[in-house]
Amino acid sequence: MHAVFKPFERVIEGTLVVDREARIVWISERYAKRFGLSDPRQALGRPCEEVIPHSRMREIVRSGRPILLDILDVPGQPGAPGRPLIVIRLPLQREDGEVLGAVGFALFDEWASLSPIVSRFLAMQEELAAARKGRSQGRQAKYSFSDFVGRSPATLELKRMARRAAATHSPVLLLGETGTGKELLAHAIHAASPRAHKPFVSLSMAAIPDALLEAELFGVAAGAYTGADKRERQGKLHIAQGGTLFLDEIGDMPLGVQAKLLRVLQEKEFEALGSNEVVRADVRIIAATSRRLPELVRDGLFRADLYYRLDVLSLAVPPLRQRLDDLEPICEALLEGFADARPGQAFELDPEALAVLSRHHWPGNIRELRNVLERALVLSDSPVLTAASVRSALTPAAPPAAAFTTDLPPAPGSTTADAGHAQAMSQYERRLIEQALSECRSVAAAARRLGIGRATLYRKMAAYHLARASR
Repeated sequence: MHAVFKPFERVIEGTLVVDREARIVWISERYAKRFGLSDPRQALGRPCEEVIPHSRMREIVRSGRPILLDILDVPGQPGAPGRPLIVIRLPLQREDGEVLGAVGFALFDEWASLSPIVSRFLAMQEELAAARKGRSQGRQAKYSFSDFVGRSPATLELKRMARRAAATHSPVLLLGETGTGKELLAHAIHAASPRAHKPFVSLSMAAIPDALLEAELFGVAAGAYTGADKRERQGKLHIAQGGTLFLDEIGDMPLGVQAKLLRVLQEKEFEALGSNEVVRADVRIIAATSRRLPELVRDGLFRADLYYRLDVLSLAVPPLRQRLDDLEPICEALLEGFADARPGQAFELDPEALAVLSRHHWPGNIRELRNVLERALVLSDSPVLTAASVRSALTPAAPPAAAFTTDLPPAPGSTTADAGHAQAMSQYERRLIEQALSECRSVAAAARRLGIGRATLYRKMAAYHLARASR
């Protein structure tokens, strides 16, 4: 064997011969050294991939078809970068066509003549590496738990449970009204999880037509249907492999897609649209919705089995009106964000303006709060937001009074006596607040006397139409 291939060593970079099992039966000395072997005999009998990473010699043996021109990436020597080699691979066959093995030649003297092809290949490699880097950076979590601002007991408990959820690989279901920060919390869970270095991919069920949602989620095989792209199109599940897939507004997912998502959660596998190839799914699902899933299950609009698979760890994100103690730090964080976008400026919120914000119902939650503060800054001539500027910002955004009601329908079996009791308790609470406000020098002092937070007191004052204490 050595005598047969010895002449090739003078004109080419390397030669490799494998048997029908793709085990190396001969390798040139120069080629062996390029792959870190001091003696070619060290490669004999070993699978070709162990010596030459990404070798395609096994493919030649199996198919019996040659690869006449290919490029092989070869690692460089210590202190020197590697360079691609032009390779030719040929099957070794009997006269009757039986494949006995394969031979590969790494060309050396053809490098100069093929330099235009190689240069283009190297440029494409650099572009691909840059694209992958940019894509990877764009698929990372943008927020952490520190970005979910708040110090109220409800917020601290929510973040504690979310950190516990981050340590697992189980699905997480985030429940709450629109604008409460569910997506931010999903980012934070991913950033604190073992999958933090892998992609974070978002997909909103409400933003994509039902007809396209299956393709967007699971991908499309090449030529799956008339008019489809001739190339395979990866879905969000494939892009999120190893990482986290955040499915927003999961309550709007069509029933047909729900069945395929259930298979992902149960069997850890999926198929692209129009494909018979089963793909293993290594993805952590975080779902969010502002709808009541149990009611959708009852009405036949959401699969009960999918609901139970998603509801392993459910976190209820409270609306802003239920955590008004967080209003001040949230405003400070938002104003700092506006200041970052306008170098050299700093914005503040005076106490009266905070009181006005505390009396608002916030049907749009933190998203609405951000909108109001930004509008107030645009309308104000001063970096300090006053009560007047906040009121002017709130007025056009205020929804009808009917949208503010939080009254629930009477419970089954309730009577007029129940309503009378609630009214009496409300009147009693109003008198307590009135007394505290009249006897204390400030709202803060009155809140301390009553044992409630200042923002909570402002909210109750607004509900009872009580003026601020003055002495």
